[in-house]
Amino acid sequence: MVDKPQSGTLFGIPYNFERPSVGRLLSSYWQPGEGMLVEKPFGIGYTLNLASWRSWVVLLVAGGLLWNERQKAEEKEEVEADEGPVEVIVD
Repeated sequence: MVDKPQSGTLFGIPYNFERPSVGRLLSSYWQPGEGMLVEKPFGIGYTLNLASWRSWVVLLVAGGLLWNERQKAEEKEEVEADEGPVEVIVD
């Protein structure tokens, strides 16, 4: 029986299902000579290269958007908690 390849590309997207090691994980996330995206050490697709300053900008923007979304959700909960039943007396 023919063994299936553990790594390669499919339609231009890289995949790697070999057992990951600590050295391979660290070396794949920190590649100073490469661009912003690098191949994942395990799985399908690409991941951020933490040696690139552009990746840190992307992480900061994503973190800022997440923080802003959570702040708006908390404000909305506070407003909904303040809006209780109102008693109206008409003379």
